Amino acid sequence: MRLLVLGGTGFVGGATVAEGVRRGWTVTVFNRGLHGGPPEGVRRLRGDRTAPGGLSALADGEWDLVVDTWDGAPRAARDAARALVDRVDRYVYVSSGSVYAAPVAPGSDEDAPVVAAAPDAPDGDYAANKAGAERAVREVFGEQALIARAGLVLGPGEDIGRLPWWLTRIARGGDVLAPGPADLSVQYVDVRDLACWMLDRGAQRRGGTFNVVSRAGHTTMGELLDACVAATGSAARLRWTDPEPILAAGVVPWNDLPIWIPAGHEYRWLQERDVERAYAAGLTCRPVAGTVVDTWAWLRQVGTVPPRAGRPQRAPVGLDPRREAALLSATGMGGA
Repeated sequence: MRLLVLGGTGFVGGATVAEGVRRGWTVTVFNRGLHGGPPEGVRRLRGDRTAPGGLSALADGEWDLVVDTWDGAPRAARDAARALVDRVDRYVYVSSGSVYAAPVAPGSDEDAPVVAAAPDAPDGDYAANKAGAERAVREVFGEQALIARAGLVLGPGEDIGRLPWWLTRIARGGDVLAPGPADLSVQYVDVRDLACWMLDRGAQRRGGTFNVVSRAGHTTMGELLDACVAATGSAARLRWTDPEPILAAGVVPWNDLPIWIPAGHEYRWLQERDVERAYAAGLTCRPVAGTVVDTWAWLRQVGTVPPRAGRPQRAPVGLDPRREAALLSATGMGGA
């Protein structure tokens, strides 16, 4: 297989390139060349798809499959699809569950309404960019387009820092504010499982739109944090705390306490989506312990969460240690 990855140096793009190389495929990446080089044996084409003439490096060549991780202006996704439509057999676009229009009912599937977005729109917010790019790719490739609406993506290489924050915090030891309940369902996908699924479906010439994330209940907050304790070898003490005092203190789920979205929260649907379509199309998800152990090994090797390729940095995730200590004290969870 001849694989072209538009991007290829970020989190999902990097995992997709690595999986293509592992399979022995011929892999090419197209990007600006600002975030490090591709693995050995991978061909790089340089270009800035937002600049006039920025797609000229793609003027020649044919590929069996393209994977596009773009999250900027939809018009740039449209232009890339148009440039490749006669020379690529299948186009995979990495979208996001963020495209669904609020309010979203837990358990919704791929037919739920998405935010309004034009395929020729300039740069906007993340949800509109992804939704507009989906439309752009479908308009060009039709049924040959595979839209992968990824959920929470974890694993080695994570450039937002949700799981790395928990690992680093737990490695520091002491009393750790663990947001309850411990059996709260967590729905996510390991980046390597996402990459495998996309390449498998692309090689099978499958199209369509899929929520690509584990089933709800694939793991829980308790299993996830216990795995972090085991992976780091820490003597940290998980102090399980009910959601009510945490929320009353102004702690923001997902951002201040990454991954955690308590029951009843307006964004709880992010971890309760219907994924049977993806599972029927071959999605498999590894146990959470494997994701946690491998992420910790990678984090120790690189030292810090890498910057996000091609996009402005988000505000850091994670709870300030002083706020955590105050909460533990207020709830009687701190100390010996």
